[in-house]
Amino acid sequence: MTFTRAVSRCFRNYLTFSGRARRKEYWYFVLFIFLGSIVCGLIDTALFNTEHIETVSGTIEVENNGPVATAFGLATLIPAVSAGWRRMHDTGRSGLYLVYPAIVVIGVGLLAGIIAGFAPLAVGDFGAVVSGGSALILGVALFVAFLSPLLVIWWLTRPGDPRENAYGPPPAAMD
Repeated sequence: MTFTRAVSRCFRNYLTFSGRARRKEYWYFVLFIFLGSIVCGLIDTALFNTEHIETVSGTIEVENNGPVATAFGLATLIPAVSAGWRRMHDTGRSGLYLVYPAIVVIGVGLLAGIIAGFAPLAVGDFGAVVSGGSALILGVALFVAFLSPLLVIWWLTRPGDPRENAYGPPPAAMD
């Protein structure tokens, strides 16, 4: 599979969350998003450069949000999620494993809220959150929250099932 074919297949399957995606298809699309983000950031810098406002107390920098990079990110968000979802299917896992880090982070936040109460979290008093015996529990939870994205990346790099699995035939058989 070539770079251009992988990118076009990901855009063609914009809302397809069923089936399977080859490793090359997914990682070529990730490379496309990475390179496209760099190019769009350079375009934003050239067209919508940072403004400097002189005041009595000094210079204030006002940064632009980068409309070109923002539009590119929004245009590639759903295809990236659907490609990752299908890539998880290729490794024999449910696509929900792709959102595992988000579930862990929400769980850590809820755990912190349950242990310390939600009031200290709301005002940013993290000393109250980690006081007492809750520090060890939250430490372990934060460690798991740190490792969960690495686990998902590792799953995305694994070879796909060579045979048909619950999510369909191997993508190579569909080429």
